Amino acid sequence: MEEILNDSVVTCELEKFEKKYNQELMEGAVSTTTQFEYAYCMVRSDFASDMKTGLVLLEDLFARHPEGRRDYLYYMAIGHTRLKDYSEALKHAQAFLEIEPNNQQVIALEELIKKRMDIEGLKGVAKATGAVLVFGGILGLGLALLKK
Repeated sequence: MEEILNDSVVTCELEKFEKKYNQELMEGAVSTTTQFEYAYCMVRSDFASDMKTGLVLLEDLFARHPEGRRDYLYYMAIGHTRLKDYSEALKHAQAFLEIEPNNQQVIALEELIKKRMDIEGLKGVAKATGAVLVFGGILGLGLALLKK
């Protein structure tokens, strides 16, 4: 599963689908396939802004084309995981599993998201504890200096 999350789009591939998307947009109608291909590339970008754009495109497809919801949910879960927006990623993975409960790839993704949520939670606790200790040290030093 890690390899899917670490898969980055090749620049020439992104440019190809971006050009196709923009051309269809200028002509007045972007096909579902073109929008999906472009969104798929965007969520695999190394840039957060591209990933967010890809997610917007996927959310639009999800709302307008129910026949592809399974795929859209999967790539929305991938995109949100790459952005470290784990609660959204988990929501999409679980929605996918409501459609296809035995999909091993999405079950593995769900487990990975939960694992990362736990790790991020522990990092948050460690940072808060460290901040309290630093503040306490400074306060203690200030009080010691005042007593002199």
